[in-house]
Amino acid sequence: VQLQASGGGLVQVGASLRLSCLASGSIFSMSDMGWYRQGPGKERELVGIITSSGSINYADSVKGRFTISRDGAKNSVDLQVNSLKPEDTAVYYCKARKLFRTYWGQGTLVTVSS
Repeated sequence: VQLQASGGGLVQVGASLRLSCLASGSIFSMSDMGWYRQGPGKERELVGIITSSGSINYADSVKGRFTISRDGAKNSVDLQVNSLKPEDTAVYYCKARKLFRTYWGQGTLVTVSS
C-alpha cells in the first residue's frame, strides 16, 4: 500500500485547507485510515480516523473544525481543516492499516501564520 498526502500550505489564522490522502489500492480494503500530525518539537498525534465501516473519531482538539471524508472512486481519504489556529501547524500524515500491517504516507506540511 502506498499513500500520498497533499494539500498542505502556508495559511493565516482562520483559514481552511483540504488535505488529501491518495491510496494505491481500494480504501475499502483497509481496516481503517487516519490522519496524524506532528508539530514542531511534539510527538505525532492522532487527528482523526475512519474505519472500514465508516465510523469516524476525532481528537478533542480538532472536533468541530476538522472533517474526514472518503471517496471510493478516487481511493482517497480527505481531511477538511477549518478555522485553523497556530497550534495546528504540523506535518500531517496519512496512515492506513490493512491485514495487521501499518502504512504511512510522506506527510504534508501545514503552517498557520498569525
